[in-house]
Amino acid sequence: MAGHSKWANIQHRKGVQDAKRGKLFTKLIREITVATRRGGSDPGGNPRLRLAIEKAFVQNMTRDTVERAIKRGSGSVDTDEYEEIRYEGYGPGGVAVMVDCMTDNRVRTVADVRYAFTKCGGNLGTNGSVGYLFTKVGLLSFPPGTDEDALMAAAIEAGANDVVTHADRSIEVFASPEDLATVSQGIIKAGFTPEAVETTMYAATHVTLTDPEHAKRMIRMQEMLDDLDDVQQVYSNAAIPDSLLSQLGR
Repeated sequence: MAGHSKWANIQHRKGVQDAKRGKLFTKLIREITVATRRGGSDPGGNPRLRLAIEKAFVQNMTRDTVERAIKRGSGSVDTDEYEEIRYEGYGPGGVAVMVDCMTDNRVRTVADVRYAFTKCGGNLGTNGSVGYLFTKVGLLSFPPGTDEDALMAAAIEAGANDVVTHADRSIEVFASPEDLATVSQGIIKAGFTPEAVETTMYAATHVTLTDPEHAKRMIRMQEMLDDLDDVQQVYSNAAIPDSLLSQLGR
């Protein structure tokens, strides 16, 4: 995954570290519930559910909470019906942005997402307007200080596609979405605990933001979208140089 955006790496880990626990758990529970409804309550036969459960356990969610979410998704407990929606558009400086949502109120969600785009100098586009720029991949993130050689050996043994070490020594392991759960289990069994396990959208080309105002607005847009309860994931092809991130206090 040569060329993977360092901004994406920084923003992802910032989200893990700074997210309010309650809000993060709400999104994880919603994903488990919808994954169960779409593919059944058996993690062995439902890769999406298996991955959602792993993500929840990485964030220290209790087994009881996970089981309650599965029950809601299987229909044994009354729950709201969530609709999955993807919004696409452009951020500051022409950055491509995709926003995956789960909502029980489409009107509310599109209004909130549009406001975040508009407030930060972007605009919503039509379906497919930027989606062609992204490819779905599996991603495991590890903090600086992780033994690079040992992790790489474990990742290769588990079936990963690539391992990328960033300048701050944080490490990302890439896998196909279909193999992510298997790769994750193999790496965890080898003694490594990821900060996060997820499927994400990887952009082959990036837009480098060198204008401080564009960079500031892009960071603000990401934060506004992440803070919305209906938003599950935000993807962009923004690349912000380390020197500019430092200048902005990031």
